[in-house]
Amino acid sequence: MFADTAKVIVAAGKGGNGAVSFRREIYVDKGGPDGGDGGKGGDVIFLATTGENTLLDFRYQPNLKATDGGAGEKRLKHGKNGDDLIVKVPVGTVVKRDGEIVADLAQDGQQAVIAKGGDGGFGNAHFKSSIRQTPRMAELGEPGDEFEAELELKILADVGLVWLPNGGKSTFLSVVSNARPEIADYAFTTLTPNLGVAKVDDGTILIADIPGLIEGASEGKGLGDDFLRHVERTAVLLHLIDIYSNDVADSYKVIRNELKQYSEELATHPEVVALTKSEGLDSEIITMQKANLEKVVPAGTPVFVISAVAHQGTTDVLRAVRGYVQQHRKAEAVAVEESDNGDIETITLGKEQLDEKWDTFYDSDEGVWVVTGPKIEKFARRTNYDQFESVNRLRDIMKKLGIYHHLVREGASGDSLIRIGKSEFTLLEQ
Repeated sequence: MFADTAKVIVAAGKGGNGAVSFRREIYVDKGGPDGGDGGKGGDVIFLATTGENTLLDFRYQPNLKATDGGAGEKRLKHGKNGDDLIVKVPVGTVVKRDGEIVADLAQDGQQAVIAKGGDGGFGNAHFKSSIRQTPRMAELGEPGDEFEAELELKILADVGLVWLPNGGKSTFLSVVSNARPEIADYAFTTLTPNLGVAKVDDGTILIADIPGLIEGASEGKGLGDDFLRHVERTAVLLHLIDIYSNDVADSYKVIRNELKQYSEELATHPEVVALTKSEGLDSEIITMQKANLEKVVPAGTPVFVISAVAHQGTTDVLRAVRGYVQQHRKAEAVAVEESDNGDIETITLGKEQLDEKWDTFYDSDEGVWVVTGPKIEKFARRTNYDQFESVNRLRDIMKKLGIYHHLVREGASGDSLIRIGKSEFTLLEQ
């Protein structure tokens, strides 16, 4: 069964907590702090591979979780880093978060860090200073990224077949390639995308056949709109038009409009147009229908008359589309060569640039001062609120960033309740 969409919950591992520990050795009086750091949580990494061709498995396994980092230990032992979760996805998978594209895995072997593991907390050995000889505090590990990811598969084909239902696309594909799509004399025979490899002279091209489009497809009518994503990446579009159509020119314009409504970029793809099912038809009718079509297609667009059943004209069509495919491949090769640094690109997501920007406001309904900002929120997540020294450290950081003095100027007092993220504490130690 084919599936080209799925939703999954991706959850990176939590960082391990830092340890509070002191040296306890014979003949060593008042040993210093030796609590180790927590390990980093594992990342969730998507790996594009040609070995996968559907997103169906994700519908049955919608939760993708990396392992947590281990806690720090005494004697400065660092906690074990969590194992990354490597998830294989088909080449052509697009990952979205809240409707926005965050990764486009269009190349075999391309990787993307979809959810980044949390950093491990510092052990108390990090907090020793000339004025703090025996720090009894350690940081908590930071939570990893966790969110619902929307997956879409866009098949990577050279040629996209588009036209009205029952327009002869499946027949054409079965004749010129190794694909075996369902063929029948009724609309919407094709319910899922079909792929076929066609041999052309000394090379091959990959052809994608999608369900036929109807007027209004871009607005959700019919079936084709669900699959137009599969021809977005193609080098050329092959329009197959039933030569028996009452108005071949109008049929062409209908589909062109639907392509444009779906994607302005898709509408700019190179095109080859072919009138199908010409076997046994009078030559005068063929000439008339071709002339009617040539009036509306863009200048320079090749127009052919073919019969897939009779194997007439199909080779000429394949050679025409292959020419566009070769041009596309050469352009891609140049682009890759110009940008290639010798390594497989890894797209890292969720790597927020931490700066010192912050903001505050008073929530009168709950009687609490709310502090926001990437850096201060990160420190707050790593604070163990059961350790008064840890909370005091957070207060010191607020002073260094200017948050403390700002709150006082705005009217906060020592016993005012402060909220950063999900945690609350008083402005001064009580």
